[in-house]
Amino acid sequence: MLSALLIFILQIIFVPVLTLRTIFLVKGRTVSAASIGLLEAGIYIISLGIVFADLSNIYNIIAYIIGFSVGLLLGGALEKKLAIGYITYNVNLLDKCEELVTALRTAGFGVTVFEGEGIDTTRYRLDVVSKRSREEEVLEIINDIAPKAFLTSYEIRSFKGGYLTNSMKRRSKLFKKRMKQKSKAS
Repeated sequence: MLSALLIFILQIIFVPVLTLRTIFLVKGRTVSAASIGLLEAGIYIISLGIVFADLSNIYNIIAYIIGFSVGLLLGGALEKKLAIGYITYNVNLLDKCEELVTALRTAGFGVTVFEGEGIDTTRYRLDVVSKRSREEEVLEIINDIAPKAFLTSYEIRSFKGGYLTNSMKRRSKLFKKRMKQKSKAS
């Protein structure tokens, strides 16, 4: 029974580590992925070794399966919490909305405005770039000002230069400071 508990614990460590390695690999951070892969491989060999040592022990097999499932839940929660990387939202609007553009820029997000031709009217699209860790803030601002906007999003794997690099950091700090002052006043 002790071996089943060990297998379960190893699995709830193994799968979040596997999740992190995959994230780093997808984000192009191969050195970090390789480093984490060492830990992952060690845990994998130990836990499977225990299971394969006695395939008649159903408790070990069940512990491996349930631990893997619980590990997936933990790995998903960890990925959400870390929110590594950047995201772009395409915000499609029927009307030009300077209030939304100003609010997003004031909050420290990169915003580019495009004007296009729809079937019978002019349409507007905002490309909004944000750290994934601030994704909820972007959505809150958009929903407050333009709740009928059509949104699509995608993750950015890499970028170079532009407004985003320095200015987002500075504006993010200012926005958070304003939000704290606003909540104190309420």
